This record gives sequence, structure tokens and C-alpha cells, in this order.
Amino acid sequence: MLHFAFLIPLFPLVGFAILAPVGKRIGNPAAGWIATAMVFASFIVTIIVLAKVASMPADSRLYVQNWFTWFSSGSLSIGAGIQVDPLSLTMASFITGIGSMIHLYSIGYMEHDEAFPKFFVYLNLFVFSMLMLVLGENLLITFLGWEGVGVCSYFLIAFWFTRDSAASAGKKAMIYNRIGDAGFLLALFLLIERTHSLTFTTIFSRLSSLSKGELIAVSLLLFVGAAGKSAQLPLFPWLADAMEGPTPVSALIHAATMVTAGVYLMCRVSPILHLAPDAGHVIAWIGAATAFIAATTGCAQTDIKKVLAYSTVSQLGYMFLAVGCGAYDAAVFLMLTHAFYKALLFLGSGSVIHAMHEEQDIKKMGALCKVMPLTSLTFFIGWLSIAGVPPFSGFWAKGDVLSNAWVVSPALWAVGALTAILTAYYMGRQYLLVFLGERRWKSEGSEAIHPHDAGWKMSAPLIVLSVLATFGGLLNLPFGSKLAFLDSWLAPVVGASLLHNTDSTAQLWFFGVADGVFALAGVAIAYSLWRNVVDRSVLEPRFLYMAWFIDSAIDRLIARPSTALAAFSATVVEPRVIDAAVNGVAGAFRLSGQRLRRIQTGYVRSYALVIVSALVLIVAYFMVRSGL
Repeated sequence: MLHFAFLIPLFPLVGFAILAPVGKRIGNPAAGWIATAMVFASFIVTIIVLAKVASMPADSRLYVQNWFTWFSSGSLSIGAGIQVDPLSLTMASFITGIGSMIHLYSIGYMEHDEAFPKFFVYLNLFVFSMLMLVLGENLLITFLGWEGVGVCSYFLIAFWFTRDSAASAGKKAMIYNRIGDAGFLLALFLLIERTHSLTFTTIFSRLSSLSKGELIAVSLLLFVGAAGKSAQLPLFPWLADAMEGPTPVSALIHAATMVTAGVYLMCRVSPILHLAPDAGHVIAWIGAATAFIAATTGCAQTDIKKVLAYSTVSQLGYMFLAVGCGAYDAAVFLMLTHAFYKALLFLGSGSVIHAMHEEQDIKKMGALCKVMPLTSLTFFIGWLSIAGVPPFSGFWAKGDVLSNAWVVSPALWAVGALTAILTAYYMGRQYLLVFLGERRWKSEGSEAIHPHDAGWKMSAPLIVLSVLATFGGLLNLPFGSKLAFLDSWLAPVVGASLLHNTDSTAQLWFFGVADGVFALAGVAIAYSLWRNVVDRSVLEPRFLYMAWFIDSAIDRLIARPSTALAAFSATVVEPRVIDAAVNGVAGAFRLSGQRLRRIQTGYVRSYALVIVSALVLIVAYFMVRSGL
């Protein structure tokens, strides 16, 4: 069965190949069904291959399928192929599983959009690119997928490009990701120089050829790439603006594809990070700071999707906190559960926006639980899960991260614990303002709104995802190795690099109780403050609404000076320096030609006189030299 692994990325590629030329002719909804079927077929193959790998001995769970040699230069040979192992299959399973749910949801959500077929062309290409990223058997294939998801995110964020805000958001995402990509490329060049390979297994076997400083450099340069893709400080502002795209795009980017790429990359290169603990500390603290700053920002947002966007930034910060601590299994566990409840929350928000005639301001909603009971219930489950309320999946995953953070630094744990309270609070604020309280939308008159739960194509994914968000914690329970399924599954890939957490049973109970208290405290605070209140300006300062002015600072300190420098270069440097230098050289040659032309008389006797004179001078010179 392992030989059929190539079908995992092939199916979405086939969907793209079919829909790109004839999707418009196929039309709505057939184009959507074809795209959905292709991703679901990929999911089925993934599960079959995963089951086969799981049946093999732990030390044999690695299968590399080489397709052909991409290029060869000297001692460097780069192949094209995929690598199947527990980490890549874990990623592929939720990419295709959650991705197929989002595709199905999109058939209902986008049914009235004129560019319906084109939307699914981009979605299939997006899933294919992400699958190549996680299945690639070397860093160059990974980088190919990395760039693919970047391009697709531009297409999808700017999908409604006639809106200036959407077009700008797409370009912003592209630019921020290109900044991160510079770090990724520099790391690749350094690895080629020192290991003469980009294949994962070969690189890891030659790490002794890198000095400690080079290991730190590679780790941090790869993290720069991850920070761009996974929206970490200071490269996170693009992710909030990415909400300009259709809501299913937000769900796909935040839950199943793009932003998880950076976390995957860091887990994939765990042997390198293991040998560079100083780089790990930097990653952990940046992750913790990102988690806290994004959580505080979420407390002041009024756009239903931007609350979730900053929530994603914060949750990704938790994942990098785990990566920096060496708890790679905890990072993957949180990534999995986050995919469940974040997809649920985004699709729930899309259901609300769809029902509210594209209204996204949570201050203009309220009392929707009465008219949208299914969306309200599933969103409630998503809230409790991301808040970490036991026994929902987020409780187990977030608790795993925090207990490992304590082993490395109690200060990191404290930042994570405070962020956990904030998470439960701002998500509670959102739920209360959207679904409870008084109705703040018109139900009569010309602008009347009659919200209701959407049809089955949009509702079925909410039900499936709510089940996963509820019971996803069963994948990795902290009650002994027999119940820690995910830890055992990932051990062949990251086990040798893992942080050794030796917490006693009493300590585990303490952390578990503390995690539950943090979650319930945040829920209680949100309920007490926002139960029947819409405006509390003191709790929504502009400082937080503007995300600590980080985006504004980047704009003023980097973007505007860069724009001014570019304008100065275009109007002054290029015409007066570069063009002047080029034209000056040409003018000098033209002038010298004009001067030399005057000695060209056209008379043979003149030329003969010059030749004879030159010969006389040469002969005289040699006679003087020889003493004659």
C-alpha cells in the first residue's frame, strides 16, 4: 500500500488540472463537488497508508518514494519524491480531512459567487501545495510547496480583488512571507555548503560537520521562514488582514494549511534544534511573547473573524513555545486539536456572516442562539475547546504545552498560563456578544435580517468538527504511555530530540487542575463582564485594538521610508547617477571619436609620413638603448 502514497498529493493536483481549463464550463455546483471529491479521495488514501505504516515496527516507519533526479551538480544531487513517516502522515491526515470539510462547506458558502469554479481551482492547488510541503523528502521539495501555499494564499486572500482592502491584504501577505523566505533560503544555502545535501535523512546524518554557531544560524534562519509563514513576532500583521478573503479561505489557512507549515518545519528539523538549545530558547520566548500579545489584541477586536485571526496567532505562539522547549510532540498535538476547533470556529463565523448579510461586527449581533441553534451550539463547543475547559480537546493539548514549558522555565509557564486565561476570556466575550444578550439587528423594514442556520452542506462540517473538537484529546492522554497514542506514534521522528519531562503523577494532577482553573476563570470573567453589556471601552483600548501598534510601527519605520527611498531612487539616483554614468561613458567615447576623426585626412602621403616618422622614432629608440 505504501507504493500508492503518491496518490495523496496527486488527487488535488488532478482536481486543479481538470478545473483550471474547464471549471467555468462545468459550472456551479459541479466544480465544487469535483474539487471536494478529489481532496476526500486524498484523505482516504492517507488513512490507508497511515494504517499500513502504523502496522509496521516503530523503527521501520519510514518510506521514501523517489520519482526522479531533479538536478545534479558536483556532489549535490537533488531528487524529486516524497517521504512517508508518522509526522508527514499526521500532517497529511488533517490537511486532507479538514480540507475536505472546508471544501464541502464552500459549496454552500460560495454558491452565489460568480467566480465559483475559480475558487475551487485555487483551493485544490492550495491543498496540493501543502501536501507537497509536508510530504517532500528534501528541503527543496518542501520549499516548493512552501512557495506554492504562499502563491495560493495571495490568490485566495485577494480573491475579491475589486475591493481595495482585499487586494492590499493579498499583497501584504505575499510581502511578509517573502521576508521570511529570505531566512529559509539562507538556511538552505548554508546546509548545502556544509552537508552537500538537502535530503532530510542525509542532513541529519552529517550534522557533525556544522559548528555550534552554524547550527544556531541554521535553526534561527529556518525559524525566520517559519515566523513569516506562521505569523510570529514581528511578522504576524498580515494574518489579521488576510480576513479579507472568503471565510472558507480563512478556515483553510488557519486550520489546515498555511500557518501550520512553520510549526511542521521546526518539528521536521528537530535534530538540528536539539543540537542548538540557545536557538530553542529564542524560539520559545518569541512564541510566548507572540501568544500573549495576540491574546491581548483579541480582547479588543470587534470583527468576528479578526478575533479568530489573533486567536490563531496566539495559538501558534503556544506551538512555537513547545517547539522551543523541545516538546515537539506537544506542538503537534496542539496543532491537531487547533485544526479541529479553529476550523469549527471559522466555519461557524462564516455561517453567522452568511446569515447576517455579510455583517462582521460582533457589536451589531446578539441573541443569535435563538435563531441559529446549531451554529450557536457548535461555536460554544469551539469556545470551550480553545479555552481549555476540560474535557474538551484544547484542555489536554494546551496543558501538555504548559507542563513542558514549566520544565524549561517557570517564567515561560507563567506567560503561557496568563495567556490561557486571556484566551478563555476573549473567546467568551465573542460568544456572548454574538449569540447571547439582546438582539442588535433589524428584523423588520427594508433592511431586515432573518438569520438562520445554513443548509446541510454548511452544517454537516460544523457537526463533524464539533465532535473532533470535543474528543480530539483522546489522541494523547497523559495517563501513561498506553494512552499517549500520539507520543508513541511520533517517537520514531522526534523521540531522540524530545525534552524529557519527568513530572510525577502529583505534578501532572497539579498542572491539570491549574489548567482547568485558568480556563474556567477566563470563562467566568467573560461571563461576568459581557453577559448583558455591549460597550466597555476601558477594556477595549485603542492600543490593543491596533495590535500594540506593531503594524503601524512597521509601516512608519520600514514601509514608508522604503517607499520614499524607492521614489528617491527612481527620480534622483536612477536618472542623475546611474543614467548619468552610463550616458557619461557613451558621451566620452563619442567626444574622443570626434577628436580622433580629425587626424583622418584621407591622404596617403600623410599616412606614409606618419608611418615613416614612427619607424624613425622606433629605430632611434633602440639605437639609444644599445649605446650606438
